[in-house]
Amino acid sequence: MNLYQHFRKEEHAFIDQVLEWKDSVEAQYSPKLTDFLDPREQEIVRLVVGTNGDTLVHFSGGKSAFERKRALLYPAYFEPDEDDYLLSFFEIKYPVKFVTIDHRKVLGSLMSLGLKRSKFGDIVTNGESIQIVVAKEIAEYVRMNFSSVGKATISLQEITRDELLDLKENWTEQSVTVTSLRLDVILAAILHISRQKAQVLIENGLVKVNWKITEQTSFECKENDVLSVRGYGRSKLRTIEGRTKKDKWKLLVSRQN
Repeated sequence: MNLYQHFRKEEHAFIDQVLEWKDSVEAQYSPKLTDFLDPREQEIVRLVVGTNGDTLVHFSGGKSAFERKRALLYPAYFEPDEDDYLLSFFEIKYPVKFVTIDHRKVLGSLMSLGLKRSKFGDIVTNGESIQIVVAKEIAEYVRMNFSSVGKATISLQEITRDELLDLKENWTEQSVTVTSLRLDVILAAILHISRQKAQVLIENGLVKVNWKITEQTSFECKENDVLSVRGYGRSKLRTIEGRTKKDKWKLLVSRQN
């Protein structure tokens, strides 16, 4: 069976990386810890590694509801615990009454430290408190250098896993019919905007499919794709339910509230 036939072409390079990790575990008979992976990457790792072989995989990013997680590939004899994922947790302290800080500003400031996105996990907030998850190997560097978000001066307080905020997500399901599975067509239907406006959003790099910026308006969507549009939130293509009598596609989608 050709493993690659089940994945998009742009995912093949990542599959090769996963196979290298798996081979490393089997050759050295020792665990392999990855950087933070987005949910689509985690799904690919899960599918490639499988559940019945000599190599197993588990994920952790702080809490089960968090999106970005590190994968631990390990031989069957190994029994992982949370310490093996090498995670550090910080709460950002800032003058709440005078400054507004959001996810995007925090991420931008973290990236300006010169570190890869894959070294950071989720950035979670309840409106005022903001917490970040980072790889332990860069935690001290972040502590020493992450001192501002935009024009706001901040400080970091290390916290425990038990002090992490709970994430609560609400999704609303809806059915839509579309003439094709093109990204611009589906976004227009889900967001109730014109197809032309959807195309502008895509071409301007404001749309992500499965956590990756996609600038192709003709990109063909598949079941379980997660669509994120800056300013409009996130949607998920749950199921493609088939064709209507007028030869349109009937889709079940969810939108995050």
